[in-house]
Amino acid sequence: MTGSSCAARVGPGLTVAVTGPTGDIGKPFVRALEQSPAVGRVLAMARRPFDPASLGWSKTEYRRGDVLDRQAVDDLVADADAVVHLAFVVVEASDRSNDVNIDGSRNVFEATVAAGVPRLVYTSSVAAYGYHDHEGLLTEETPARGTDRHAYSRQKAAVERVLHDVLAGSATSAYVFRPCVVAGPDAPTLLDQLPYVRVEQALPAVLRRALVRVPLAKPVLPDHGVPIQLVHHDDVAAALLAGVLGAGEPGIYNLAGPGEVSLSDLADALGWYSVRVPRQAIGVAATALHRIPPLAVEAGWLEALRVPMLMDCSRARRELGWRPEHDARQTLHELVAAHRSGR
Repeated sequence: MTGSSCAARVGPGLTVAVTGPTGDIGKPFVRALEQSPAVGRVLAMARRPFDPASLGWSKTEYRRGDVLDRQAVDDLVADADAVVHLAFVVVEASDRSNDVNIDGSRNVFEATVAAGVPRLVYTSSVAAYGYHDHEGLLTEETPARGTDRHAYSRQKAAVERVLHDVLAGSATSAYVFRPCVVAGPDAPTLLDQLPYVRVEQALPAVLRRALVRVPLAKPVLPDHGVPIQLVHHDDVAAALLAGVLGAGEPGIYNLAGPGEVSLSDLADALGWYSVRVPRQAIGVAATALHRIPPLAVEAGWLEALRVPMLMDCSRARRELGWRPEHDARQTLHELVAAHRSGR
């Protein structure tokens, strides 16, 4: 994932171009850039307008554009010292998102190389490894095979291959980060995709408060016993910033907070009930849903729960000096606290 070595243009006044600045990782990351004395300017490209000042950002300039628009991408990276590619269709990933996720990523990578930008930072995912029956902890040497039945996983693995091909022989070096499930107050996707939460959010506030006080209205979350790693969005932002500043060696880095949680832990934090189910039940349910085309996306995410996806993150600690400040339980409780407060 690295090109040939090149002189780093790091120092006060560093210009950083970012795609996808308003997502679960984007907002915390831009905050980290804003707070870094080494960063002087942030060029943030998104399809929808947003006001950097309303988010308390003073170094950030909004650029309206789409990663599928090569001219917009060329303009974004033209003066950059580092490019960070975060834009990606996640929850709704399907065959229809191949253009944004794969072709759009290729545009960003090719434009970065063409502009002679020395450093590229890309957020991949643990999903790139694929939801197979891995033995032991996943390390950066584990092949990123993806899972064909899970569009997000398949596309994350494909984009890593695209990145490798585009950077071959270039003067651009890449930091590729593979975070586990990203969560925290500014990253609510883990909760937002739970069916009960989606229904709850559609209800009037007074009815939501009433349901909390009705024991029989609390949902039951099935727990198949597979442990889950979480990483706090601020800890991911710290790792990405290390890449932008050229810490350690370019390459692939796993990211996960210390410890693990279970679906029962999630249910407890939410004040819900949980019930143990056989692990095989998840695979059976995923297979059944795959046979119903409108539910293929949901089936893919159910597939992601089938096996443990636990990563070894010692390389990030050793090479980048990355020290996550939140463990899995802290991250979970911050996520739930923000959900309860309506943030």
